[in-house]
Amino acid sequence: MLIEQGRVLVNGALPILGARIDPQHDRVTANGQALHGDAAQHFVYVLLDKPVGYVCSRRQQGDSPTIYALLPKQYQHLKPVGRLDKDSSGLLLLTNDGDSAHRFMHPSFGKRKQYEVTLDKPLQPLHHQFINDHGVQLADGPSKLQLERLHDGDGTTWLVTMHEGRNRQIRRTFTALGYTVTKLHRTSFGALQLAELAGTRYKEISKPQI
Repeated sequence: MLIEQGRVLVNGALPILGARIDPQHDRVTANGQALHGDAAQHFVYVLLDKPVGYVCSRRQQGDSPTIYALLPKQYQHLKPVGRLDKDSSGLLLLTNDGDSAHRFMHPSFGKRKQYEVTLDKPLQPLHHQFINDHGVQLADGPSKLQLERLHDGDGTTWLVTMHEGRNRQIRRTFTALGYTVTKLHRTSFGALQLAELAGTRYKEISKPQI
């Protein structure tokens, strides 16, 4: 069977035998070709400037609203590409294009992400060099980030560049060295820039460059 041979993908991922497909939202490909009758062939891409306090989930978590409370009805079926935790803000891409989402997220494509990060105290020069040159060993593997000062003489605010996307990786990296991240704001994701929103909360865009 094509599924057993790994030649069928649902939203860019291998399906489980017997899994149900939602014809309105799911995209099915066989040997790289979209199957006819797939309603999700009309792909939508939306950039969202996520505020602090919102979760990237369809279900509200306690008193924390979801990002879908910020979007109109026509975008409610879209899924976020990657996540920002409740305490983080900034650029988020949502789409129903599973193949593009996979390409954005898979480490082999090395998509660069940039964040403005504020620490609770100045970063020591030795720790700055250690993060840049060697990385910090975390429970799920080494974490290597590239740090640049946002303001001369200010050791608390940094531009952080990374090519991975592990859960809370930036926060855990600084925590391992004795710092607390008090602000984490994503400004770019691949070729996508938060500046494209020009002060608006969300914006539909054409297919982004992969």
